[in-house]
Amino acid sequence: MTVDLVVSPRIRKTPFHESTVKAGATAFTVYNKMLLPLTYGDLAEEYRRLTEGVTIWDVSVERQVEISGPDADACVQYLTSRDLSKMKVGQGKYVAMCDHEGRLLNDPVLLKLHDRYWFSIADSEILFWARAVAAERGFDVTIREPDVSPLAIQGPLAEDLIAELFGEWVRDLKYFWFDEAELNGIPLVVCRSGWSKQGGFELFLRDGTRGNELWDLVVAAGEKYDIGPAAPNHVERIESGLLSYGGDNTPDSNPFECGMARYVDTETDVDYIGKAALQQIKAEGPARLLVGLVIDDGTAGTDAWPLEHCVPVLQNEAEVGTMCAIVDSPRLGKTIALAQIQTDVVEAGLPVEVTSPDGLLTATITALPFI
Repeated sequence: MTVDLVVSPRIRKTPFHESTVKAGATAFTVYNKMLLPLTYGDLAEEYRRLTEGVTIWDVSVERQVEISGPDADACVQYLTSRDLSKMKVGQGKYVAMCDHEGRLLNDPVLLKLHDRYWFSIADSEILFWARAVAAERGFDVTIREPDVSPLAIQGPLAEDLIAELFGEWVRDLKYFWFDEAELNGIPLVVCRSGWSKQGGFELFLRDGTRGNELWDLVVAAGEKYDIGPAAPNHVERIESGLLSYGGDNTPDSNPFECGMARYVDTETDVDYIGKAALQQIKAEGPARLLVGLVIDDGTAGTDAWPLEHCVPVLQNEAEVGTMCAIVDSPRLGKTIALAQIQTDVVEAGLPVEVTSPDGLLTATITALPFI
């Protein structure tokens, strides 16, 4: 049976969609109302290229929420639970956006351009939230989704490829820093960033009509590096302890429960949404922590264990948390997982149990990242 891909104005194709189909994408999901490629048919090869070579990812679904205008600095700070007073043009920061109760709404990378900011968001309606907050607070700003679409180049050979395309200056970019550039007249922002720990860059395309052209230019230059198409890699990101917003957290999670404590500034003079609640959570200590699990039964492979929803983590038959992601790690030779578990249980360091298709399996709590 053939399943047709139905696209409407509710679900948009990315500027690179045609290229991803030609490259052999075999599965898509919907993220920020856009089509996100998940794999090109060989996850093991995509993992190998990511950890040993270089890969190209269509991550246009990381939509940008742009804030500009006279009150842009004040508005962006109020939306962000991190002190931005020393942030410079050309700098990006990983930030937490919370509601008034301190619940995490999004974990974007924030980029400061000369006359505007971009929130490069995970999967949630931050555009509407930002507009509502700005209107209620009376900020003189313009908030919109610009024509900006990231293309990620990830892997240990990514820097050599990007330097060949743009020049040696890219090697001097610090992590999350960026600069504006062009490639064959295509307007871009080149940022050292990406959802992996293997090194890489994101090319923020500023003209959606030239997405396939940009893809072809990168692939042509990358042939000498054996570049291959891939997608955000579930195995590598768990090994690296990278948060997947909306997957690893529950709707009531706060940043301290999501491994984001160092990105929340509670001892600061700047004001932001949820500051009082976050100060209280920090003072009392978070109820849960995001941790790693090593499944003790080494034969518990995940091929027959699709994790379609969080599953309970147990201790002495009592539920003490939820396991949100599980994979077999090639580099560790172990089955590993991410979980949110009660703080007292984590601090006790005692074994826990998780429910598998084969019944209860014991697991050992470990700090993140695994690698």
